[in-house]
Amino acid sequence: MLRRPGNALSSLVLPLALVLVQTVLAVSADAQTKKAVSKKENPLASRIAAILAQPQLARADWGIDVVDIESGKTIYARNADRLFLPASNEKLLTTSAVMAYVGPDYRFRTTVETTGKIDAAGRLSGDLVIVGRGDPNISGRVLPYHFKSQRIPPHTQILEDMANQVVRNGVKVVDGNVIGDDTFYAPQRYGEGWSQDDLQWSDGAVISALTFNDNVVFLKIQPAAEVGDKALVTFEPASSYYELDNRIVTGPAGTVRKIGLHRDPGSRKIVLWGLLSLQDPGVTETITVEDPAEFTAEIFRALLEQRGITVTGKTKARHADIAQFFDQLSVQSAPAAPPSATPKILALNVSLPLIEDVRVINKTSQNLHAELGLRLIGQKTQDNGSFEGGIAALKKFLRLAGLKEEEYFFTDGSGLSRRDLITPAAMVRLLLYDAKQPWGAAFEETLPVAGIDGSLAERFLNTPAAKLIHAKTGTLSHVSALSGYGQTLSGRRFAFSIICNKINQPSSKAAATIDQIVRLLVGEVDTPSDNSSITDSH
Repeated sequence: MLRRPGNALSSLVLPLALVLVQTVLAVSADAQTKKAVSKKENPLASRIAAILAQPQLARADWGIDVVDIESGKTIYARNADRLFLPASNEKLLTTSAVMAYVGPDYRFRTTVETTGKIDAAGRLSGDLVIVGRGDPNISGRVLPYHFKSQRIPPHTQILEDMANQVVRNGVKVVDGNVIGDDTFYAPQRYGEGWSQDDLQWSDGAVISALTFNDNVVFLKIQPAAEVGDKALVTFEPASSYYELDNRIVTGPAGTVRKIGLHRDPGSRKIVLWGLLSLQDPGVTETITVEDPAEFTAEIFRALLEQRGITVTGKTKARHADIAQFFDQLSVQSAPAAPPSATPKILALNVSLPLIEDVRVINKTSQNLHAELGLRLIGQKTQDNGSFEGGIAALKKFLRLAGLKEEEYFFTDGSGLSRRDLITPAAMVRLLLYDAKQPWGAAFEETLPVAGIDGSLAERFLNTPAAKLIHAKTGTLSHVSALSGYGQTLSGRRFAFSIICNKINQPSSKAAATIDQIVRLLVGEVDTPSDNSSITDSH
């Protein structure tokens, strides 16, 4: 019997179709198997997602980037290319540029000078000028930094040594003024985007090339001897620079301490109010100085007079003309005055190497010192100690490090401004660049160490991550960040940046969440293999 051609074709198509279906099913099964294996091998994304899915955290914005230092491969990323407010993580950029452009061995020089003449009787005919060149540590701060920031009174010890040098140079009478000179940097006292309520506290201290005691005074508040009397309020260091309106009342034993303090920007009047117990041990508050150059000159004059030197003139400040820092303005300015006589140096203070201050900045998150560092790189690379000069230098450095301008935006050097922005990926790229520099290891040592010192001293305690994380913290209201270097329990080194914005939780809650993620990275759960990476699509 003859077969029809159609029957023969059907007999061929059916087996081929079965083979094709079996192949598709096999490929699909293999893909699912690989996906399951991958998920099993790489639980990091699901673990982090579970953490951040909690209702109190899910409403916030989270940006994370984690990269293996040796291979350069991404271990984990979430919103890594989105812009976030970094808070004090910005100090990583400023201090990196300081290390690159100025170097760890740079030393600041502060001098006491005069162009006047000193006669045989010790009378100086002319002004006595204390010239600041950006030294942040004319204070009682203990350096080198060791585990925590310490201050040993008197806070005036460096100025006292300089006053002693003036005495040894034979000065007995200053027939002129005592002047604080901060013309080394532009008179830009605050960063753009700083909140008004920051300006009376140490976080928002005035920026000046002549800085003393971090440009703050300490107010020591203690109960009076009798209930109903006003509390005792004294300045450290002692000064008449500010007027006090003290309304703090001493209450009976058991009174809960409640103290308020306020100073308007531009004002030299401090108002204090509230209650404290008769048995209260007392409290010390800090408040910013309105004009650091003038304040330093006032303190220095008092030290001279304590040493028997008579000053007949006034106490003044000498600030730069801001127009001189901008080329487009200086063209229209008056012709330069002829050079004055070479000043005679009557006293000199030379700082410790700059690396010691970089350590202070990063370990304690010191805003003023970071701002001074930004202006220092402007002065050294642009011959322009202004904010604009510093930002120009910083941008040049960031280009060398491989960052693009669309990945960041800054209006200060410390991260106090709420106009600053950066992507986690850019932050990590900077950290990877830093790690390869000759100064990279020294720079990493300036960062807080988990469970050991600085702003991480109380974090990661009694966890495997202790000592394995070197990172910079960042905190503002509704902002928490941590960026730096880490090591897994197996010895794998990574650079990371975790930034949280818009979180309506206490800062401690945000920090605890970041710490939980970091502990996962360190290895309290399995982390991805060297050949894998995970990116969350958020």
